[in-house]
Amino acid sequence: MLCQKRKNTKKALRINGDKISSQYRAIDFFCGGGGMTYGLTQAGISVIAGIDIDKDAKETYEYNNQDATFILANVKHLRSNYFEKKIGVKKNDDNLILVGCSPCQFYSILNTDKNKSQKSKNLLKNFARFVEYYRPGFVLVENVPGIVSHKDSILPFFLKKLTDIGYGQIVSDIVDMSHFGVPQTRRRFSLIASRLTNVCIKLPVPDKKRALLRDVIGEENGFPKIPAGHKDITNFNHTTAGLSDTCLKRLSQTSRNGGNRLDWANDPDLQLPCFIGKNDCFKDTYGRMHWDRPASTITTKFFSISNGRFGHPDENRALSLREGATIQTFPKNYVFKTHSIAATAKLIGNAVPCEYARRLGKTICELNDNGTV
Repeated sequence: MLCQKRKNTKKALRINGDKISSQYRAIDFFCGGGGMTYGLTQAGISVIAGIDIDKDAKETYEYNNQDATFILANVKHLRSNYFEKKIGVKKNDDNLILVGCSPCQFYSILNTDKNKSQKSKNLLKNFARFVEYYRPGFVLVENVPGIVSHKDSILPFFLKKLTDIGYGQIVSDIVDMSHFGVPQTRRRFSLIASRLTNVCIKLPVPDKKRALLRDVIGEENGFPKIPAGHKDITNFNHTTAGLSDTCLKRLSQTSRNGGNRLDWANDPDLQLPCFIGKNDCFKDTYGRMHWDRPASTITTKFFSISNGRFGHPDENRALSLREGATIQTFPKNYVFKTHSIAATAKLIGNAVPCEYARRLGKTICELNDNGTV
């Protein structure tokens, strides 16, 4: 495609007190606690609004993303002209980015309740309604890989809709975020689309080396040793879930730096009946993470050793809330305004990692005058 020059209409924006230039504005659908919003802001994009149905996300989002307006609403029930009427968003704005990282439990390979997630499996269809109404210059989407392969996926409809309404450039791939500065094996479907003919878009370029767990947690990275059940009442929130005596014994018998439940499989006092005769499956459950590998995918249950390989590499506990947030590349001063471990972990586990969001935004912000990145 021939890339032509485009106008440069930048406005002032401040990040960490530094004045930068930004020509782009974004609306973050399904924003949750603000991982995508924060990352886009760090890239130099002015996020004007975030929308989510989760009332528990509101305070966290607003506290950490004060230039954006949090809209507590069900996207299914939000009128297409809402942003036009309420915050002056214009149609056919070449510098507008609509972001749609809809809940993805239905398409996840994890053993979750698919009946419960049925209501959210077609949220991209609702997002497409806003894309069609506003026809922004750019569209960003992030979701689980299963949205590509699932037989009931909404993705084919969404892609056809983009093409039908004039989005001639669509780039997408399934990426491993450990190659994009995120220290976990988090595989996700990523998409950038544009209806503009004067830009040549692409996804972020992967790093040559993967980000590792050792790079971000541990005492040398500001995480003091703590026991299971530790309560951190400061905003740092280095809080861990408690463990039963039996689970503490299991972890104490699990080899440091990557051990798993097979280390105590032959101990009748520690082995669980559901694992008897199943040494070849579910080996991550009750396992410890490896220092010199990316962490396991951070889910909403990363605070529990019974829900995956979420044991600390050395200490007899699961990851703390702040460790999970750091693996998701939230900055250490990102404050989670919640009232329980489970609520905080939900915001963290469901988030788009901030660093990957920053890189997505950067690929757009660094469009040169000739339209390439």
